[in-house]
Amino acid sequence: MSLKCTLGKGGPVPDKQEGDGGTPLGDWPLRKLHYRADRGGAPLTGLPSLAIDRLDGWCDDPADPAYNRPVRLPYPASHETMWREDGLYDLVVELGYNDDPVVPGKGSAIFLHIARPDYAPTEGCVALSEPDLRRLLARCGPQTLLRVELI
Repeated sequence: MSLKCTLGKGGPVPDKQEGDGGTPLGDWPLRKLHYRADRGGAPLTGLPSLAIDRLDGWCDDPADPAYNRPVRLPYPASHETMWREDGLYDLVVELGYNDDPVVPGKGSAIFLHIARPDYAPTEGCVALSEPDLRRLLARCGPQTLLRVELI
């Protein structure tokens, strides 16, 4: 399936580094869907799913033991807040990038999520329109891979 998307402001990169704004090239497993239950609920999908709450975060500090892992807020190290007001994380899928094992500094919080209406670049994630993301999720399961490649 090929869909219109946006990538990181640093473009597709073969050697992702924390903070470079790049989207890592490769085939990435879809680990788990996180969703805002108050904004439409869980879509149809074969992926494991978890409702986001206001205390969910994701550590992006390479020096922290929880780097590239979910954390509970407040959290002392640098982190992303998963409960966002802009709607981008109303549906957000963990990509299996730099997670098995986690290598400090190789990039964190690389997700598949909802794109801004103008498809502005992300900080390194892959983003689709909400309708396209819902359509894609309906076809996904634990064996699904997301390919980021140069074409």
